[in-house]
Amino acid sequence: MEYALIVLAVILVIFIIWIISTSNSLNRAIVKIEEASSGIDVALTKRYDTLTKMIEVVKSYAKHEKETLFETISLRQNMTTAEKIDANKKMNSNLEKIYALAENYPELKASENYNTLQKSIADTEEHLQAARRMYNSNVSIYNQKLVTFPTSIIANAKGLTKETFFEAEDVKKEDVKIDL
Repeated sequence: MEYALIVLAVILVIFIIWIISTSNSLNRAIVKIEEASSGIDVALTKRYDTLTKMIEVVKSYAKHEKETLFETISLRQNMTTAEKIDANKKMNSNLEKIYALAENYPELKASENYNTLQKSIADTEEHLQAARRMYNSNVSIYNQKLVTFPTSIIANAKGLTKETFFEAEDVKKEDVKIDL
């Protein structure tokens, strides 16, 4: 009789340890989902901040280049022939310097800004996709635990329900409109 009580007590202790362990496992899975959800928020914030700032930089620089070009053209239109000849000599001298500089630095500033913008967009989108994949991976692990016996017994007792996978709203599925 005493032996049976000891065996029953050991089984009860093992059962309690299993309940606690399973409950903790489910709780950790919930925390991982919350962390991954926060990662998506971080990526969306990064996307917004990076893209809006980079677009403004590119717009500003492109505007500067455009204004400089139009200013140069309008100055030439109001010059006398002698002034144009003098300006042409000065521009030829400056062009030689620019060509020498261009040989050392073949990429123009505007193209660098556009290239940086393109790289920033790609980096930001990759970061966001990784955050979404991490979230969906954690949801998958959690949902599998909910339907796997015997963990499902504890999950049902705790009233846990399946989490939904990340699905972007229809508006957010569209590309970001970049108006330069």
